[in-house]
Amino acid sequence: MATIEELEKTLEMFRGDRFATEMGAVIDEIGDHYAKCSLVINEHHKNAVGGIMGGVYFTLADFAFAVASNWQGGDVVGLNCDAAFIGVPKTQRIIAEATLIKDGRSICTYDVTITDENGRIAAKVQCMGYHKG
Repeated sequence: MATIEELEKTLEMFRGDRFATEMGAVIDEIGDHYAKCSLVINEHHKNAVGGIMGGVYFTLADFAFAVASNWQGGDVVGLNCDAAFIGVPKTQRIIAEATLIKDGRSICTYDVTITDENGRIAAKVQCMGYHKG
C-alpha cells in the first residue's frame, strides 16, 4: 500500500477530476497499480424508476481506473471500457476496486469491480488505457 504522503498527493491531484468528485466519488486506498474508491448513493444518483443510474457505476469505475493507472506517475488515458451491470447494492455506499490485469508498452488493461459494503457485486467494468508518454 501507499504511504500517507503518497495518498495525500494523490487526493490533491484528483481533486481536479470535478465530475467524479462532485458526484461524490472519493479515493479510499491506493496501491501498486490499484485503487479503491467509493461513493454514497443519494437521490441525485437515481434514475426515473428509482434505481441507480448506470452512469454512476460507470463514473465511479472510470475514476478508480484513472487513479489506479495514474497515481504513480502514469500518463494513461482511457481507450475503451466495457461495463456489465450485474446486481443491485443493498447498502448506500458502493465501492470500486481497480486492479491491473496487463501493463504493456502502450496499452494497459484494468478490471474494476463495484460492490456494496457487504461485498455484493453491482457491476464489473474492464478498462483499457493508452500510455501517452
